[in-house]
Amino acid sequence: MRTWKSLLKAAGIAGVCLASAVPVPAQFQMPDPRQMSGIPRPVDDLPDATVSVRVIRGQLSNNLAGQTVTLDGGGQSLSAITDEGGRAEFQGMPPGTSVKASADVDGEHLESQAFPFPGRGGVRLMLVATDGSAPQKPAVAGEVTLGGQSRIVIEPDDETVRVYYLLSVVNAGTAPVNPPVPFAFDMPSGATGTSVLQGSSPQATATGSRVVVKGPFAPGETSLEVGCALPVSGGTLDLAARFPARMEQLSVIVKKLGDTKLSSPQLAGQREMAAEGQAYIAGQGGAVAAGEPIRLTLTGLPHHSATPRRVALALAIGIIVAGVWVSVQAPPATERARPAERKRLIARREKLFADLVRLELDARARDADETAFAARRAQLVSGLEHLYGALDDAESAASTDHQPASRHGRAPGGEGPAAANT
Repeated sequence: MRTWKSLLKAAGIAGVCLASAVPVPAQFQMPDPRQMSGIPRPVDDLPDATVSVRVIRGQLSNNLAGQTVTLDGGGQSLSAITDEGGRAEFQGMPPGTSVKASADVDGEHLESQAFPFPGRGGVRLMLVATDGSAPQKPAVAGEVTLGGQSRIVIEPDDETVRVYYLLSVVNAGTAPVNPPVPFAFDMPSGATGTSVLQGSSPQATATGSRVVVKGPFAPGETSLEVGCALPVSGGTLDLAARFPARMEQLSVIVKKLGDTKLSSPQLAGQREMAAEGQAYIAGQGGAVAAGEPIRLTLTGLPHHSATPRRVALALAIGIIVAGVWVSVQAPPATERARPAERKRLIARREKLFADLVRLELDARARDADETAFAARRAQLVSGLEHLYGALDDAESAASTDHQPASRHGRAPGGEGPAAANT
């Protein structure tokens, strides 16, 4: 997946481009620092491979100087003291090492989300301690909405579409609220690899394709960023999204590849734009009620044709079926050939036996050469022996109940005196 930083950047550009086309009511509300506590933010205003941790108490104006902050990860532990601005900076960790920042303020343990130590650019985060002077209001039942900064971002790729929900859950009241129904929703059907992205509230979790955000929701905005991947087998993909809260304004951003197009009956307008050399489709519509499905259709998606694979599979199955059929049909064909072979062997046996009888008669009728007679007779008897053996084998293969004839003791047809005694 692309990093959430690049997605937010694209989303921000889309919002600027669409602001002039669809007017939206302007609202400004200071975020609750507690909602930002422990959430790392990649930035470009720090030296490369630098992490800056700011420690405050309750409000942004209440920096905590002289506070010990620890950065742990990769079997190392670094410590630094916050300056007058409440900031402690860290360097020296191998880039990519998973690290966490922590601090203890008046017995309250503060800890950040795990994040990779940067190689290029830096990371800023805040650790917010409880303001003991400001009593915490108890949570009340109430509604939350998805603010105007909420967006659906879609990135087609080769045989895959990545879908991101960048949501801003807004509590417009002054006390924490618990919605009447749990704040939970499912990613699109067929989603794989659903995960809560870096920068989301720690209240959010993902199990399978289901995302749950535990209440209560503090006043202000709660950030929720989740993503998943959808396999694509054709050039068209239909998506449906349902959220448990009213979306103040539907905003959709699609990375355009080739002839990719976006359509939805809920989008009042859309336009194409460019950002960092990449084309995007930005669409915007009106409010969407809680539980109402948001239906989006993408066409012209890049994909590989499944026809060659299907043809190869069909050929493989055909070869297997033909092989099985031949193996099953081969025995009957062999059985049909056996009678003809036996008939040929019997005809050959009759001929040799007739030649032997004729030789014996000629030898009795006239004074024949004993040497030639003996040689010819031995040749005929040997040929008969081989034929009797072949007949015995054929009869044994044809039926186990058939008693094979003796090689030397039976006359033609299986009856009569042995050839040697004829």
